[in-house]
Amino acid sequence: MTILILGLVIFLGVHSVSIANPRWRASVVARHGEKMWQGVFALASLVGFVLIVWGYGLAREDPMGLYSPPIWLRHFALLLLLFVFPLLFAAYLPGRIQDMTKHPMLAAVKLWAFAHLLVNGNLADVLLFGSLLVWAVVDRISLKQRELISIPNPIRSKYNDLIAVASGVTLYVLFVGWLHRWLIGVSPIG
Repeated sequence: MTILILGLVIFLGVHSVSIANPRWRASVVARHGEKMWQGVFALASLVGFVLIVWGYGLAREDPMGLYSPPIWLRHFALLLLLFVFPLLFAAYLPGRIQDMTKHPMLAAVKLWAFAHLLVNGNLADVLLFGSLLVWAVVDRISLKQRELISIPNPIRSKYNDLIAVASGVTLYVLFVGWLHRWLIGVSPIG
C-alpha cells in the first residue's frame, strides 16, 4: 500500500502545484523556462503514475475490503463511464461540449473516479479513486479563483463535438469489451 500512496502523493502533488502555489510555478517557469517545467512535470508525473500502477497491482494481491457494493451498481457505473472518453476527447477539441462543461478533462476524471468507487470497495480502490475524485473536485473549484494557463487548442470546428463523441464511444466500447481486461486484468462486464 505504501507504493500506491507514494505514487499518489507524487502524481497528485505535481498536478496540484497550480492549485496550491501558482506563483511558485510561475516563478520557476520564469527562471528556467516552460520547456524545463514541462520536462520535470512529465518526469514526475510518469514516476508517480508507474508507482500508482505498481502499488495498486500489489495492493490487489492482498485486498482489504471496506464495503461490498451491490451488483446492480455495475450497470449504473457503466452508464456513467460512457461519458468519460467523449469528455476526454472534448478537452482537446473545442466545441459545445467544452463550452458546456468548461473543463471536460476534470469532468471525465470525476465521473471515472466516482463510477469506480461505486463498484470497488477495497482499501486500495478507495485510496486510488477517492484521491483522484477529491483532487478533481478541488482543482475544479480552484480554477474559479486562479489565472488560467493558456494551452494551445486545435481550431474550433463544427465537427469537433461529433469527433469527440464518436471517438469516445468507440474507445469506450473497446475498453469495456477488451482493453480493460487486457490492461487491468478485470472485465467490467462480467
